[in-house]
Amino acid sequence: MLTGKGGVGRTSVAAAMALAAAKQGKKVLIAEVGEPDVDFSPLGAIFGRNTLPKEPVSLAPGVSGVMVWSRMGHERFLRMVLPIPALVKAALRSGALRRMLDAAPSLNELGVFYHMLSLVRPSSSTGKSDFDLFIVDLPATGHALGMAHLPENILGIIPSGPIHRAMREGMSVFFNAEESAMYVVTLPELLPVTECVELLDSLESTEMPIGGVIVNKVHLDTFSDEERAELAPIFANRRLFGETRFLGLGKVEQALTLLNERVDAPILRLPEFVGEGMELAEKMAETFDGKVSQ
Repeated sequence: MLTGKGGVGRTSVAAAMALAAAKQGKKVLIAEVGEPDVDFSPLGAIFGRNTLPKEPVSLAPGVSGVMVWSRMGHERFLRMVLPIPALVKAALRSGALRRMLDAAPSLNELGVFYHMLSLVRPSSSTGKSDFDLFIVDLPATGHALGMAHLPENILGIIPSGPIHRAMREGMSVFFNAEESAMYVVTLPELLPVTECVELLDSLESTEMPIGGVIVNKVHLDTFSDEERAELAPIFANRRLFGETRFLGLGKVEQALTLLNERVDAPILRLPEFVGEGMELAEKMAETFDGKVSQ
């Protein structure tokens, strides 16, 4: 699961990880959490699609994509506990029930959780999952915290029954450090790094396994101390193209130093690439070569 504030390149990182894993011969399912009435999917756009469906569809060789939707999770759960399809349809037509499911944060997250679980469950015919790797692009940090706190919120009020059993089943996958992990994507800037550290501090009190931090768009600093000393007076007397980037390199090191001091989890730095969409994802995928399977 990938999380991080908007604008850090989380979706491009997710796509790059999927492409890198597929190159290693893995069957990958990549998911975006969203709503069916939204007519644009940032993840889908990378692979040349305006939207993603609620069932897996091929996006690239070895890579399938899907939109994870809370209501789909609710529907699949109801199908499991209500064997009569007519009862499921009647329940989902209830305006009061839909409003309750949408209004209660834990129930909304539970729907997303159950849809995710249904996508990775072993096939009844083979006894194994259809995919080797499942990558979820979580929309910003709030969903990550909601997902991380879901077990304590649900199991604390539902001590038994089908919801309890589904939560326990999902925890054996998504809260199992041997099976799953949460990665935080950030930028090498003080504000995003500070928010990243705060998120990781909040996740410490949960059972969510932390895989590490991915720092996107790390600018390569090729200047020596002597070169900086020579350039400083020039920048002090005139405005020059590239000044903002040059002066910002020091702030990048500040942010990375803070991250190294405050975070115990592995930190992966991604360089800044030129491009967008699939071109950008393919360049980033080369950086992940050999790392995704680990």
